[in-house]
Amino acid sequence: MGNELQHRTVLLDEAVESLVTRPDGVYVDGTFGRGGHSRAVLARLAPAGRLIAFDKDPRAIETAQRIEDARFSIVHDSFASMRDALAARGVEKVSGVLLDLGVSSPQVDDPARGFSFRADGPLDMRMDPTRGESAAEWLARASVQELTEVIRDYGEERFAFQIAKALVARRAESDRLGPLDTTGELAQIVGHVVKTREKGKDPATRTFQAIRIHVNQELADLQVVLGAALSLLEQGGRLVVISFHSLEDRIVKRFMQAHASAPAVDRRLPIRAVDLPSPPLKIISRQFPSEAEVVANPRARSAVMRIAERVTP
Repeated sequence: MGNELQHRTVLLDEAVESLVTRPDGVYVDGTFGRGGHSRAVLARLAPAGRLIAFDKDPRAIETAQRIEDARFSIVHDSFASMRDALAARGVEKVSGVLLDLGVSSPQVDDPARGFSFRADGPLDMRMDPTRGESAAEWLARASVQELTEVIRDYGEERFAFQIAKALVARRAESDRLGPLDTTGELAQIVGHVVKTREKGKDPATRTFQAIRIHVNQELADLQVVLGAALSLLEQGGRLVVISFHSLEDRIVKRFMQAHASAPAVDRRLPIRAVDLPSPPLKIISRQFPSEAEVVANPRARSAVMRIAERVTP
């Protein structure tokens, strides 16, 4: 079975139904993955509709290039490049933007990609292995302070400082032991430090998440693409975001709330509510996977989908 068949798209019908409000509109899938959402969007589009997808993963690009549909195009880049990439294609406004955040099952399940602590593999973790610094390269140079901040802030790991010290101590042994360049050894080091066990969670989970987020600039890119999406959406256009952990969801929630609220004004000032600019967004809903979907796909358990609509021109 091919990798693209192993990935189960989360909240597929719910996301596409929320996204596509104009069958003849221009839509963006910011995270093509293995194409589940993109194919479902194309099935709902009219002949005049258009879908532009983004992905950093070369394997995702290979899958996308097999889609033979004149309405579809793929961009091999981060969704953070959305504004410039669409401008280069003559697109000024879109009818909807979909972001399915996180790592796809084929990425996690392939030890060669270095995302998982469950099977030993090279310590890479890049969404695009052809660009940027790998996890092993970053770990070979990062200071205790930088390691601590990344593991604490992106992994919400309370043993961040102890893990950072252990990683730097291991680096000091590189002449004797060789470089730290496998997921198995990283997981082993973290496991020796983190003595407490969360039910159903490997002690390396938070550290691996933190390093992956840092290596791929996931949260920084998310901040950028949310701003780009807001500026690109036409009136009535939808922003649909599926998050898989609290750090992502917090950013999305705060962004939508901030742009769906009227600006705060000192009550003592002689300004009427009608004189204030209208907020550009309206929050539509928040949705979670059904029990049936979670049973069929346990990785959907942590997913939350937030939907907002552009209400101003």
